[in-house]
Amino acid sequence: MSVDPYLLAKWLHILSSTVLFGTGIGTAFQMVWAMRTGRIETIYSVASGVVVADWLFTLPAGIVQPLSGLWLVHLAGYGVVEPWLLVTYGLYLLALAAWVPVVQLQIRIRDMAGVALQNGDGLPEAARRAYRIWFVLGWPAFVALVGVFWLMIAKPPLW
Repeated sequence: MSVDPYLLAKWLHILSSTVLFGTGIGTAFQMVWAMRTGRIETIYSVASGVVVADWLFTLPAGIVQPLSGLWLVHLAGYGVVEPWLLVTYGLYLLALAAWVPVVQLQIRIRDMAGVALQNGDGLPEAARRAYRIWFVLGWPAFVALVGVFWLMIAKPPLW
């Protein structure tokens, strides 16, 4: 039994996009929910899990996405500089540019919550500031990936 390379590439691309987008929304929801509780134990536990989820799921899916996407572009016979693809690349880079500091902020929030938990203190204002920045950075990444999904399906002639 032989596997059609196009179907394999498409499957990998859809699967990795599902993991990338689903993990992003899921971990964002968990982090927002945990921060709303104000409970140091919850914030530390959830932030710890969110950091692990980003390394185990988001990062690998984020690597597979452009590779499988370029493979699909090649197999489908598109030029790599089609206008809709150029916009897709830009949106993906925007999502990546937001995600990298988000991961760093999650690590900082986790670490500050861990210290506060260990010392019996409340969550420091620096962690709340980091969370607000984290929250703001999540929106461009979300909107960018929604745009990428639309471009992948519509493949519109942009100009």
